[in-house]
Amino acid sequence: MQEAGIERLYEAFLKCNQKICTDTRKLNQGSIFFCLKGANFNANEFSGKALEGGCAFVVVDEEKYAVGEKILFVKDVLKALQNLANHHRKQLKLQVLAITGSNGKTTNKELINAVLSKKYKTLATVGNLNNHIGVPLTLLSLTKEHELAIVEMGANHQGEINELCEIADPDYGLITNIGKAHLEGFGGEEGVKKGKGEMYRYLAKKNGKVFIHADDPVLHELAGAMDKITYGTTKLYDVIGKPYNENEFVSFKWTTRYHEKDWNKLPTIKTHIVGHYNFINLLCAVCVGNYFKVDDGKINEALSEYIADMNRSQLEKTANNTLILDAYNANPSSMKVAIENFAGMNNDNKLLIIGDMFELGEYAQAEHKKIVELIMERKLDNVILIGPEFSKVNAGFKSYLNTQECLSGLKADPPKNKTILIKGSRGMKLEILKEAL
Repeated sequence: MQEAGIERLYEAFLKCNQKICTDTRKLNQGSIFFCLKGANFNANEFSGKALEGGCAFVVVDEEKYAVGEKILFVKDVLKALQNLANHHRKQLKLQVLAITGSNGKTTNKELINAVLSKKYKTLATVGNLNNHIGVPLTLLSLTKEHELAIVEMGANHQGEINELCEIADPDYGLITNIGKAHLEGFGGEEGVKKGKGEMYRYLAKKNGKVFIHADDPVLHELAGAMDKITYGTTKLYDVIGKPYNENEFVSFKWTTRYHEKDWNKLPTIKTHIVGHYNFINLLCAVCVGNYFKVDDGKINEALSEYIADMNRSQLEKTANNTLILDAYNANPSSMKVAIENFAGMNNDNKLLIIGDMFELGEYAQAEHKKIVELIMERKLDNVILIGPEFSKVNAGFKSYLNTQECLSGLKADPPKNKTILIKGSRGMKLEILKEAL
């Protein structure tokens, strides 16, 4: 059977007004449906249902389902989706900034988008659709009106970032940091470094530029002689910042290599973001905005207006407590900085609730033990640990095997008038604890 080429797919995509669908539970009238496969599903089986539901075209990769002129046959549906995204990206006159890193990808993406959208028509990855399916779907949402795309890229094994770069073909790159995330898939810390560094290597081949936290020696080493736009605190970088931590929210000042150096004359940007480790993420957004010539006042406005959501560095006051909800995800690096920040907060009535960190493989027990040791070292004594990994290394703190058990315990004995940090991996679903707090 003859395979539909990229031109045929692109023609169908444009006829559908760029409407893409991959889930028969959320059919979009007049869209092009891609029959993706997973470990437990084969959407080829739903090709007929997609057409009946109003899709204009369906893309399949099994010949027995390729019946009728509205069915487009390809060898591999996922590859076809990725190739279509790359083809579409190349038709548009816009620049792409790709973001990866162990921690802070989504926060950086949101902050950068807030700044750049003050001047440009931007499109940024929705939520964390940052994988081999999410990146193509983001690119396929681009239109001729867009001037800049901010594309988040996640990975949990070697080669994945390079594959996503091949699809998105970025002009600029940003690695937020290299930490202890997805140790199991990458094969340890050196594996993480090599895997995330694929973005720099891709950009070096096409003479692209990178935004780099220049105080970070690991990133410096990875970037080598590349064309770098720098930000940090210790030297005269392209953008230089100083944090001014007056309360739980991050406040800071910034300037550039060529502007005012008297810090007393510079305005203080007061944000609604919790966690002083987010200062460098804010400075990164300043650096990107400054490079793309967003007005200084507009940069400051964007960052002071930004409100964190999606359970990331989110401050929430309930009837009984103040919650610092950082429950979207966790790894040893992000857990460490969150706990250190929490320990340093000027508040005596604190409660720490943390859940297991996932995807650590053989490193799991050692990394969970280090976190418990850190808690003891920082003299945090009002602590709840959740999950089987923390239960193995518990040092006398209150603990529960799962989040549901913890919820029952909190309902039976609800905390009052406390500042509570909640952090754990996505799979722990710690945000459900809010109902008892």
